[in-house]
Amino acid sequence: MSRICDNCGKRPRVANNVSHANNRTKKWVYPNVHRMQYMCVNDPKNRVHSGCVCTKCLKANLVRKIV
Repeated sequence: MSRICDNCGKRPRVANNVSHANNRTKKWVYPNVHRMQYMCVNDPKNRVHSGCVCTKCLKANLVRKIV
């Protein structure tokens, strides 16, 4: 499964693990993405899409989940 949001394009990014000694090692931070069927709110034709959507888009009502 792809870890990229189909609606907003949010993707994995690189961050740092920081120890108490201030040593830094790279780590990946992944978005909270779920595979579902959804409708875009801005789409005038109200087409049903299927793909990965992040929970931030769901919470902001940018997409509507099809149950």
